[in-house]
Amino acid sequence: MNPKTGQVPVRTILATIGLVLVTALALLLLYQIQHVLVWIVVAVFFTVALYPVTAWVERKVARGHRTVATILVFFVLVLLLAGLLAAFAVPLATEGASFATQLPQLITDARSGQGTVGRLLERTHALAWIQGHQEQIAGYASGLTGSASSVLTGLATGLAGVVTVFVLALLMVLEGPKVVSGVLNLVDDDETRERVRSVSADCAKSITGYISGNLLISIICGALTYVTLKVMGVPFAGLIALFVGLVDLIPLVGATVGAVVALVAAAVHSIPALIVVAIFFVLYQQLENHVLQPVILSRTVKLNPLVVLVAILVGVELAGILGALLAIPVAGIIQVIVRDVWSHRRGRPKVVPTVGEEERPA
Repeated sequence: MNPKTGQVPVRTILATIGLVLVTALALLLLYQIQHVLVWIVVAVFFTVALYPVTAWVERKVARGHRTVATILVFFVLVLLLAGLLAAFAVPLATEGASFATQLPQLITDARSGQGTVGRLLERTHALAWIQGHQEQIAGYASGLTGSASSVLTGLATGLAGVVTVFVLALLMVLEGPKVVSGVLNLVDDDETRERVRSVSADCAKSITGYISGNLLISIICGALTYVTLKVMGVPFAGLIALFVGLVDLIPLVGATVGAVVALVAAAVHSIPALIVVAIFFVLYQQLENHVLQPVILSRTVKLNPLVVLVAILVGVELAGILGALLAIPVAGIIQVIVRDVWSHRRGRPKVVPTVGEEERPA
């Protein structure tokens, strides 16, 4: 503001308007490319997880050849993913053909109240409800068929995302040492450069610890699910347990999503199996959310169990499933940075030295 006239200069007004417009355009751009940003974030996490493995292969196997080590690691990763797909695809294809053959008889038994499904529908009065709401069900079915194009679009986007994340992670792992060296070379002071390197390494350990801890929790979930289903005689216990373990990688809601599939399989098998499996998942959900995740992740990510639980809740509220996946490693990274800043501030001498409890200037 001009002290003589009391008016704000036109240049200041135009600069303010320009900053507001640039900010709005930047936010609009971020909104438009949000899918790409999500892919980049996921690729970064995969890169951090695979970086130590690639470095080990480079030292022990590839003898200093980064390209060879990266190709070997990603080739093994592709084999593992192909093995998981085969573990799902082969049983599903076999059972799909068998189910298609038995479907007419199952429908007949269900309508007459016979068989496992028919008795279940008869006891729950679901068959009578279906017969009384046939028009509404037909309307829902027509609405679902009308959205088939959106489903196909979503599948295509998901497939493109998987391929993009894979390629980004491959390039990040391959070019990682060059990028790290280039960033560190921007720092002139040797002490500051070493500090940045140390903090970055601790942040990477937080992400790696989160991934390893989450995998351990998923293995526990899958193993307990397999034992429960096997004891109750539910068919394809191994396949269902594998699916439950994979979706359990999603904090808080993963076990619930897997429980739906397991409950459907148990209900088709028998009512006692349905009751036992339902009780198991209710108890396990509480065990995982309040014991396993806080304790295991607090040890791998070095976070307080209360902080782990609060971080997950806040992440889910802010960004849904993606927020749940990123909440704990982000909290670990924030803790590393804050701890370094605090330690650095405490060790740095004051700008104006003081003496005494009243901190009088020396």
